[in-house]
Amino acid sequence: MCDFAVGLSRQLNGSIIPSERPNHMMFEMWNPLGIIGVITAFNFPCAVLGWNACLALVCGNCVVWKGAPTTPLVTIAMTKIVAGVLEKNNLPGAVFTAFCGDAEVGQAISKDARIPLVSFTGSTKVGLMVQQTVNQRFGKCLLELSGNNAIVVMDDADLELAVRSVLFAAVGTAGQRCTTCRRLLLHESIYDQVLGRLLESYKQIKIGDPLEKGTLLGPLHTRTSKENFEKGIQAIISQGGKILTGGSVIESEGNFVQPTIVEIKPEADVVKEELFGPVLYVMKFQTLKEAIEINNSVPQGLSSSIFTRRPDIIFRWIGPAGSDCGIVNVNIPTNGAEIGGAFGGEKATGGGREAGSDSWKQYMRRSTCTINYGNDLPLAQGINFG
Repeated sequence: MCDFAVGLSRQLNGSIIPSERPNHMMFEMWNPLGIIGVITAFNFPCAVLGWNACLALVCGNCVVWKGAPTTPLVTIAMTKIVAGVLEKNNLPGAVFTAFCGDAEVGQAISKDARIPLVSFTGSTKVGLMVQQTVNQRFGKCLLELSGNNAIVVMDDADLELAVRSVLFAAVGTAGQRCTTCRRLLLHESIYDQVLGRLLESYKQIKIGDPLEKGTLLGPLHTRTSKENFEKGIQAIISQGGKILTGGSVIESEGNFVQPTIVEIKPEADVVKEELFGPVLYVMKFQTLKEAIEINNSVPQGLSSSIFTRRPDIIFRWIGPAGSDCGIVNVNIPTNGAEIGGAFGGEKATGGGREAGSDSWKQYMRRSTCTINYGNDLPLAQGINFG
């Protein structure tokens, strides 16, 4: 992100706009907002900071960062690294400031009128509270909230590629990514075949220390996360879900749970929510139209993917009648976004965009400037007051 942002710093361009008035020039200027508040979550305590802070700094802003309460050592270490770089370049370390603390620190950032933009990454519930607080003082919000991401597998798909992708997207990082695959939509003609392969793959998942080579599934973040997993499984069963594999906590040191596959109807209330763990909902569809409707039926709209070889399906999927998500993939998983593209989602995911493309514009204010280099004062739109 630092490399990307440094290159981008030479391209913070405004438009030159032709003026309809003689001897006039019109253009856009982009200037820093001032101070950017960044509130990050536990699961990517460095990456999400980088998506925001690197852009904010090259746009000429200072940064106030609140890391997650459960990752304070990352917050302290990153702050020391950044401060060291700033001071080596004769800039005050306080250009980048961090706080460790609980919700009261986030509330203070949200309420502070000296911070014109607050970037928040976390749950939809808390994000809505942050947005309401910031809006009361006419500040701006950049929200990266919950995801409920689906992978669609069509009848013409490369099934080996699809199964490998689903396995990594659903189980990797113990299902604690915002882009984790939580819903798997299978065409009825290949449903049993794909599900059978997936269940066999789940039997081979290595569970344990994620720092050890070959481990795919590590622990959940906290004891509360494990309790939420148990509550989620109870809700799934009560709403007619069928546990095909997993569904239990692992009785051992640490917050380990079994990777879980659930057969369930897309209308179930529990499917509409984000259960932050390795739980995959599997469902069947008959037509592309039905698959798109299921994909779009949840409140969240972060990431989505389809596996197919047909161009007509691909362009329907990425078009206006296709997926309503901010990330719309083809033949790759829902996770693993590149920084060159804008990262973010629609609907209850918050609408924010971070990292690549023109995300930098959110960290600046735009001024439309008109310069008269002549001697007359002509009006626009041909207006003449006599």
